[in-house]
Amino acid sequence: MKKQLALALTTAAALTLLPATTAAAHSSCALPVFGPGSSYKPHIVASNFTSHVTNRWYPLKVGRVLIYSGTREGQSALDIVVATPRTRLIDGVRTRVLSDRLYLDGVLSERTSDYFAQDRCGNVWYFGEDTAELHAHGRVVSREGSFHAGVDGAQPGVFMQAHPQLGRKFRQEWYRDHAEDVFQVIDKNTKVTVPLGTFHHALRTAETTRLEPGTLDNKYYVRGIGEVAELAVKGPSEALRLVAIVG
Repeated sequence: MKKQLALALTTAAALTLLPATTAAAHSSCALPVFGPGSSYKPHIVASNFTSHVTNRWYPLKVGRVLIYSGTREGQSALDIVVATPRTRLIDGVRTRVLSDRLYLDGVLSERTSDYFAQDRCGNVWYFGEDTAELHAHGRVVSREGSFHAGVDGAQPGVFMQAHPQLGRKFRQEWYRDHAEDVFQVIDKNTKVTVPLGTFHHALRTAETTRLEPGTLDNKYYVRGIGEVAELAVKGPSEALRLVAIVG
């Protein structure tokens, strides 16, 4: 893991923290009301979205690399997340492609392309993912969880509000029996310490899914950076914390 971390760090000249940005909120944008998945059909107007994600709680600065380290179910974990310059049209919306590579005990275990877009009010939406779980020798063994909004009944979800509301539930995604993550903000002013440093006034969310009823994760977000930690509260053990920002 140390070798991979060092390799990732050399991909940029210096470590920098992205300055906080203010999400545009010039007009109201209707956000979907949480309810049964069968009735969940958010109204999407493609012209209201952009692939330039500047939400202060989840900014996707093109070329920036976030490096996390920790453990997953007893294995050492290294997660490298990159906001790529690539975009992809999903359900008529031009989305930003986020590359996510997870290494367990030094071996690439999962590779994922996530698709995000921001509405004109600054809310970040999740439009799908292409994910692959890999065998130790690099062979794909599963693509479970992959979905594209607009295909086979799949729907996009709200990933982060421009102005987070305490306790309000959102579906981050909806593809029946494949992708059903739900989140809500449970603390808007918490302290979190990760290898990169200590942050005050962080946002803490709780994430659950009907597909794994015994699982509960907390994620922590910092203005101008995005996610700095993911910690399992219930279910399979997992702890990932931000080590470095490149670019």
